[in-house]
Amino acid sequence: MSYMKGRTTVSIGRMLAGLLVLVGALALPPLLHTAHEAWAADESDTELAKKTQNPVADLISVPFQSNFNFNTGTKEEMVYVLNVQPVIPIKLTDDLNLITRTIMPIINQPSLFPQMESAFGMGDINPTLFFSPSKPSRFIWGAGPTFTFPTATNRLLGAGKYSLGPAAVGLVMHGPWVVGALINQQWSVAGWGHKDVNAMLIQPFINYNLPHGWYLTSSPIMTGDWTARASDQWTVPVGGGAGKLFRLGKLPINTQLTGYYNADRPKDASQWQLRFQLQFLFPK
Repeated sequence: MSYMKGRTTVSIGRMLAGLLVLVGALALPPLLHTAHEAWAADESDTELAKKTQNPVADLISVPFQSNFNFNTGTKEEMVYVLNVQPVIPIKLTDDLNLITRTIMPIINQPSLFPQMESAFGMGDINPTLFFSPSKPSRFIWGAGPTFTFPTATNRLLGAGKYSLGPAAVGLVMHGPWVVGALINQQWSVAGWGHKDVNAMLIQPFINYNLPHGWYLTSSPIMTGDWTARASDQWTVPVGGGAGKLFRLGKLPINTQLTGYYNADRPKDASQWQLRFQLQFLFPK
């Protein structure tokens, strides 16, 4: 009797083991497929995040960049600037793309000095055209003209000048790193403003990409005003922050939060800045 019970126990054990193997064999392919899809989605998000860090990427995007500029003027007020910055690539030939980048600022500026009024409205619009090779290479670059149009709805929010000049960008992508710089120089050529424009902008950027669409970033915007006295010519921020690419349904959205302290700045300029960006992406 005990012998039969032993054989029955062994048979049931073998049946259970066989059943587990069968269940495992049936479940493993879907699990591997799900894991592969998750890995592919993560890889896709990381690569797409790297694309957003390339100013001349073949990618349609619409960033909304909120800039909170603190301790401005003798009243130490906060100036808010929302930059709406659509980027539209246009294929000119098989070897050349035209990347259009337009900055449309919406500004809320309180009274910064005694006897000075506040202002709210549109600032001067700044489109830039980059001609860039369409075929990938180790060093990515773009160059072209930049313009500023006196579209400000209040005299306090713009220069009142038509300005133009050259612009260029160069960068390298190596592993998780995206490193480069953007530079432009503009001179006023016409307009009704009382002060001529002779200004330079330099924006170095360094990004380190992490898994799942996360990244660390620093992209300070340094400006030089060659018409100002030597002590007031440069604004040099230092700082950085982090970003994350996620998806709202199928729509990829890039978010970023950074902070910068103006280590060198003109008298009464903002002491530091908080920047939050929400960027909608439309990959092909």
